[in-house]
Amino acid sequence: MPIYSDDPSGHLQKAKAAASLKKIGVVVVVLILAFPALIAAAYGFKNPYTPAGNEGYIKRGAIVGKVSYYGSQVGPNSTGLGWLLYAENIDFRWKTYNEGFMVMSADNLELRFNAHIVMRPKPGTVREIVEVYGSEQYYARTIAEPFRNAVYEAVAGYKALEAKDKREVIAETVRQKFGLYIKNKPFQVSSIVIGTINLPAQVAQSQEKKISKQTELEQKSFEIDIEKKKKEIRIIEAEGISEAQKIINITLTPQYLQHEAIQAQTDMATSPSHTTVYIPVGTNGLPLVKIIP
Repeated sequence: MPIYSDDPSGHLQKAKAAASLKKIGVVVVVLILAFPALIAAAYGFKNPYTPAGNEGYIKRGAIVGKVSYYGSQVGPNSTGLGWLLYAENIDFRWKTYNEGFMVMSADNLELRFNAHIVMRPKPGTVREIVEVYGSEQYYARTIAEPFRNAVYEAVAGYKALEAKDKREVIAETVRQKFGLYIKNKPFQVSSIVIGTINLPAQVAQSQEKKISKQTELEQKSFEIDIEKKKKEIRIIEAEGISEAQKIINITLTPQYLQHEAIQAQTDMATSPSHTTVYIPVGTNGLPLVKIIP
C-alpha cells in the first residue's frame, strides 16, 4: 500500500533535527564554561589538618590578590572544608640541638667539645613563629648564633684544666646569658648541657702522668702507714713481754720455789710409776733452792 506524507519535502524533520542540535550545542557550551569552575571547586575547597604535637598556621589563598592569615589550630585538628585554605604546621615538641665547638682557653689551649640545648616554641605562638622567626627554621635563623656566642663567652674565661672540671658551672653561665637573649621571645629552654671537654694531646698526656704519680705517691703513703702500724704493734708486744717478765721476777721468791718443789716430790711419791731422786736439803728438811745471780 502506498504511504502518503503531509510533509513531502521533509521540512518538519529538518526543523526538529536542527532544534536537537541547538540544544546539544547549548549543553556543550555550558559544560565547557562550567568545567573550569568545577575543577576550581574540586581543588579550591580544602580541609587542612594539623597533627599532634604541632600548631597550624592557617592561610587563605587567593586567585586574585595575596595570601592572608586565616587563623591557627592546635593538633590533632582540622579546620573543616574551606575555600583555598591550607596549613603550615610547626612542631612544638621539645627538641635537642647539638653544636660542636673549638674554643681557645685563657691559657691559649684548644678545647674541643659539644654543647646541647633542649628547647621548643612556647605553646600558642605559632603566628609569631611563622611571621617573625622563620617558621620551622627558627633555630637556624634565630637561636643557633646567640646560643653559640653564649657558650664561647662562658668557656673562654677558663684555663684548660679548670674548664674540664667546671662543665656544670659553665652550663649554668650559658643558661643565664642565653636566657637574657630569649627573654620576651616565644621560646622555652628545658636544659643546657656542656659535653666532655677534650684537652690537647700533650696536656692530656701530662695530666695522665701527673695522676699516675699521684696514685703512686698515695700507694707509698699507704704502705708507710702500714709499716708504722706494724711497728706500733711490735712495740706493744715487746712492752707486754717486758711487763710479764717483771711480774714473774717479783713473784718467783725462794719460798714459792720451795713450795713448788715439795709439791712436786709429793706428786712423784704418790705416782704408781716414779723415780727416786736424791737432792740436798737444808736444816729445815726442805730441798735447797738457791738463786744463782
